[in-house]
Amino acid sequence: MRMSCRLSCRFAFLLVVFGAMCAAAQTAPATNPGDALPDAPQAQSGTDVTIRALPLNVLHDQGAIWTSPFHLRARDWKIVVPLVLATGAAIATDKRTLHNVVSLDPAFNRDNTNGSNLMMGGFIAAPVILYGVGHFQGNQHARETGLLGAEALMDGVVVEQGMKLIFWRERPNQDMGRGRFFQSSAGVDSSFPSSHCVLAWSTAAVIGGEYRNPWTQVLVYTGAAGISFTRLTGQQHFPSDILVGSAVGWLVGHYVYKHRHRFETRHTDVRSVSR
Repeated sequence: MRMSCRLSCRFAFLLVVFGAMCAAAQTAPATNPGDALPDAPQAQSGTDVTIRALPLNVLHDQGAIWTSPFHLRARDWKIVVPLVLATGAAIATDKRTLHNVVSLDPAFNRDNTNGSNLMMGGFIAAPVILYGVGHFQGNQHARETGLLGAEALMDGVVVEQGMKLIFWRERPNQDMGRGRFFQSSAGVDSSFPSSHCVLAWSTAAVIGGEYRNPWTQVLVYTGAAGISFTRLTGQQHFPSDILVGSAVGWLVGHYVYKHRHRFETRHTDVRSVSR
């Protein structure tokens, strides 16, 4: 009975968390139907996209993300419920998957962990590079992408750290891989959700939103999926940590893109927004 109660509370909280993220990500400023396919880039938000405005934008994002359970709509549950069910199934099979499916060879695990760290470095560097290119070459679109990528990374750090401190899940290398939740022994760098996945998918969602050509989409989402996969094969996280981290990361990045971007990517000749 005690275990059943804990599981029910855990899934209820997951429902709220996913609801918060989905509602925040799906909510966007109202637009005129006639502007659905504009002939020129149009501003999507009144908020400045500048380095100076970045801290305030992140603060605003966090307020919207964490309070959005109070603004859930019927369509949000179409995303929330499948995610929660998939997470529940992953949690139920976490330990078995890591021990029976994923290799336990230390050298293999180490190589995959190093690979995930290397790829993660690329996702962290991408916004900086894009901002630098945009700044020095006068490419406002690249500059915006760099700033929004940085904003999504900051939002992702706050969200994943908040969730880690709420769930306190043991890492796979702790307590014989039991993966228990609400254990203070898990420390500040607990397992749920995966930080790498949150940050990789938040950056990928922004870049994929800003640059919608197929090659960019394949590059960023394959890279994010690669990080998710290697965190698993490196025995760094349970499958549910990776599933939730990837979903939360994409939702954070999607939120930032939907609420901050000022350039439509339908045209290759992206022009500066009139101020």
